[in-house]
Amino acid sequence: MNLIFYKYQGTGNDFIMVDNRDLKISKNDTKLINTLCDRKFGIGADGLILLQYSEDHKDDFKMVYFNADGNESSMCGNGGRCLVAFAKFLGIIQNNARFTAIDGVHEATITDGMVSLKMQDVDQVSTNEDFLFLNTGSPHHVIFSKDIANKDVKKEGSEIRYSERYADAGTNVNFAEITSEDSLKVRTYERGVEDETLSCGTGVTAVALAAFESGRTSSEQVSLKTPGGNLKVSFKKAENGYTDIWLSGPAVQVFKGEIAC
Repeated sequence: MNLIFYKYQGTGNDFIMVDNRDLKISKNDTKLINTLCDRKFGIGADGLILLQYSEDHKDDFKMVYFNADGNESSMCGNGGRCLVAFAKFLGIIQNNARFTAIDGVHEATITDGMVSLKMQDVDQVSTNEDFLFLNTGSPHHVIFSKDIANKDVKKEGSEIRYSERYADAGTNVNFAEITSEDSLKVRTYERGVEDETLSCGTGVTAVALAAFESGRTSSEQVSLKTPGGNLKVSFKKAENGYTDIWLSGPAVQVFKGEIAC
């Protein structure tokens, strides 16, 4: 089979995009997906995303997301934003979208090349002595620190991800540094990639909410600088948790290709 694919990146978080409305790729083909994401033996990416028809007639499309290890995974914020840009490229949408992902229905808008994605409400943030934990579509362990530029994110993140606390399913791990009242730096170790990625959408969303929850910011609009670029997160504090959460940033098509598989 010759597979036509597209490569997208959102602040350095890169994804293989496949128009799978004809179901040419089986979501159960873990080996193929893992090989395609391999940076030496395949195309190379942090993950692979299938655009498919949705079972919900109100949707424009459905998102099926896989980590680089080939396993279907929880929600990916930057991947969702890139998929919206891909859907516009395919002519499925114009500047507004509604789609279903593994964590439910999402809305999105495109304005001047910037894609804004509405995330699911967060109703619980667990505050511990030296970290916070919350689920923004994917699970995130958040540590606030200084001088995160010198952190060994892969080593420290891996130790937490595989610790007894997260033995059942693992977690993503974020190291965050406050730089001003409404801005932070973030580095993320991603479960499934098993390494630091240049950016993580659900990760920066988790960091923004954790910063507000812990009193490190009082702003409901936060700028986040990742190694791959800048993202923005806005939200509203609700009686129980957070609502109206939006993740915004660029989503860029890098290239189109064809691979024998």
